[in-house]
Amino acid sequence: MAHGTPPVVDERVPLAQSHAPHQHSPYIPPDQSPTEMTIRGLVLGSVLGIVFAASSVYLAIKVGLTVSASIPVAVLSIAIFRALGKSNILENTIVQTTGSAGESLAFGVAAALPALLLLGYDISLTHAFLTAALGGVLGVLMMIPLRQGLIVQEHGKLPYPEGTASADVLIVGEQGGTNARTVIIGFLAGGIYKFAYSGMKLFREVLSTPLKGLKSATLSTEVSPELLGVGYIIGPRVAAITFAGGVLSYLILIPAISFFGGGLDQPLLVHNGQLIRDMSPDQIRNAYVLYIGAGAVATGGLISLIRSLPTIIGAFKRGVESLKASRAHGGAPQLLRTEQDLPITVVLVGSLMLVLTIWLAPPLHVNFISALLIIVFGFFFVTVSARITGEIGSSSNPISGMVVATLLVTCLVYLMLGWTNSNDRFMALTTAAIVGIAASNGGTTAQDLKTAFLVGGTPRRQQTALFVGVLTSAMFIGLVLVTLNKGATVTIPEPHPNVQVTELTEETRTQYVFPWSVSADALASRNLDEAALRKAAWAQGYELANTNGALELRSWRQVGAQDVGGVTLSPTGGSQVKVSDLGAVTEGPQRTFKEGYVRGADTPVPAGKYLVDGAGTIQYVVDPGIGGRISTYEGQALTRYAAPKAQLFALIIDGILTQRLPWDLVLLGVFIALMLELCGVSSLPFAVGVYLPISSSAPLFVGGMVRYFVDRVRGGESDFSPGTLLSSGYIAGGSIAGVLIAFLEIATDGAGSRAINLPAVLGHEGAIGGFLNTVGESELAHPLWSNLWGLLFFGGLTLFLLRSALRGPSAAVSPPPAGK
Repeated sequence: MAHGTPPVVDERVPLAQSHAPHQHSPYIPPDQSPTEMTIRGLVLGSVLGIVFAASSVYLAIKVGLTVSASIPVAVLSIAIFRALGKSNILENTIVQTTGSAGESLAFGVAAALPALLLLGYDISLTHAFLTAALGGVLGVLMMIPLRQGLIVQEHGKLPYPEGTASADVLIVGEQGGTNARTVIIGFLAGGIYKFAYSGMKLFREVLSTPLKGLKSATLSTEVSPELLGVGYIIGPRVAAITFAGGVLSYLILIPAISFFGGGLDQPLLVHNGQLIRDMSPDQIRNAYVLYIGAGAVATGGLISLIRSLPTIIGAFKRGVESLKASRAHGGAPQLLRTEQDLPITVVLVGSLMLVLTIWLAPPLHVNFISALLIIVFGFFFVTVSARITGEIGSSSNPISGMVVATLLVTCLVYLMLGWTNSNDRFMALTTAAIVGIAASNGGTTAQDLKTAFLVGGTPRRQQTALFVGVLTSAMFIGLVLVTLNKGATVTIPEPHPNVQVTELTEETRTQYVFPWSVSADALASRNLDEAALRKAAWAQGYELANTNGALELRSWRQVGAQDVGGVTLSPTGGSQVKVSDLGAVTEGPQRTFKEGYVRGADTPVPAGKYLVDGAGTIQYVVDPGIGGRISTYEGQALTRYAAPKAQLFALIIDGILTQRLPWDLVLLGVFIALMLELCGVSSLPFAVGVYLPISSSAPLFVGGMVRYFVDRVRGGESDFSPGTLLSSGYIAGGSIAGVLIAFLEIATDGAGSRAINLPAVLGHEGAIGGFLNTVGESELAHPLWSNLWGLLFFGGLTLFLLRSALRGPSAAVSPPPAGK
């Protein structure tokens, strides 16, 4: 391809010429117009965007983090089009632009919307789609007038690291280089590995051990491929700081609370009246440490925002100047191809339509004032986000801090107006979520426009592709979020006598009851008791209840007595036995419960979804998979997604609008964050570590240490070095496998996941079954051997990452710079 400064002749004048920007010659000159926006490019970009959006949703609810999808999408686009035939760099740029939109939407949706579950609402597919689509469109619209000021005028000043790296990858691909094979290997390795432990239960997901000599102190780690990959990409410093936050929580704060509070005879801040001395480490964390973490996270986010104020003010001024410049040149000369944005009328009309849509869309429940707040905050924080990503990259963009700021201002406005009921909390969260999505997508849009600027893409076509990517990804992001939550949601007996829900719905659930005439002799001959039967029945999806001395099995699935009798139980310490061998099973009367919600302040039970009987009394809690408060039941570990950012947002909304927040604990977190800043340590990743389980931050630390060793040996990693690309594959493969397992759980009502659970299927009898129940994900697992077995697999995955990173092309060598 030809290089050099494009000729300026006749009426073809660059819009930015009068502002004298840093000189730049794009890879494809403006006077050349190769095929750019094609149907196949938009389709491929949309498909890749959906895949990486799904993995980003999974990561966001797991640990509150995501990684940029731009480079992996660019690499895959080059490889796929090369396999299909001929393509060019501009078509690949359209694919990369379309595909990267999904990841930016996913973070905003997955970080904010799960807070609805914590406030006592369900996540609606329609609400999730509208929130994602409207926030994404707002982010793209606001970036149209900002492109000239931030991308063109600031070229040479704002590096936009991910955008520049994507351009480098596209240029290297155009010249014959591609690393797609590394991404695909990582994808397959991560997916198969994830399925082995999360689906087949061949080894434990969380390896844990208590620390002797320090009460309530525990060390644990997940053997997660996606978290290992994230740790490698974010690097050793951020990974170590995040892990240090986990060390503070699990090795200092929780033991300290246990030590000082163990002698108290009264509960603190706990609904169920549980004393500290009776709490497990996880229960202490949920009751006390989460508030400390929330204060630290909020402070860290706001500090990041305050530090950016000079940048924010400058970007805001340039945005206004860019808008004026665009209007001044609107009907003047014909612009160069590389200077053609979508008309400013699209921004103005689009913004007006957004206000009306947000205001009038019934699922959003947003009034006119909140709709205006969304547009105002949207433009402001899109400007902020685009500027910050230009300076330090998307990975360090404090989106959560912007959402916190939006929530604080919105909730304070609501408080002054007297809008403090549960519906107002729903509206406050929706307002902040749309703004957060707009800010997140605005930063990604800026990176994509930078890539197009460097390679010589046409801005209006990039902006059109971004709209396509936003709308296609938004259609699936909500589905993935709902699927992950529903697949891990569990209905658990939790009677609350004389307690009624605050909102009763007309939705009902039918429970099928099967009286079970268990023979005492049959139990004695097998050395079994009722507790062992209850655990074994729960493992097969049945609740065992004792009603006036008579046992009965209960199920939410429509099954017959013959089916129940044929179920094989695997009691702890006993042999496998069929239900019918212990006693006759008959069909009993069905029971009908109504669904209801507990919301608001001063509630006798935690906010959430419950099932009530005919008298209106709560009998069951429907504990969500995302942010659920019950992690184990009847000896079975439940799949739970911590959703740390969502818990923070829910605490802010509840704390301000109900004026009930444990400020002592929150302020401890605030001053911990301030102390770190005074020591020169970034408080935000540390605060996230305080908030997360240490089992989630530990694999991040391992990945960061692998990156540290590679950097020391190789002299630094580039954004498309083998280790980085393999880590991207780990992340995508592990996350997609997790989503598919959740789909299997829902589609088969749990039967599919139980069928592939090898320790449960084989039982503990026989050589293979006994071995898997000793070392795999099983109630019978040996504490030491199961930990060592899991470490063996995790160590192998880690060594493969290290080997690939060290054996690939030199990490210290970067490709030719793109148009610099």
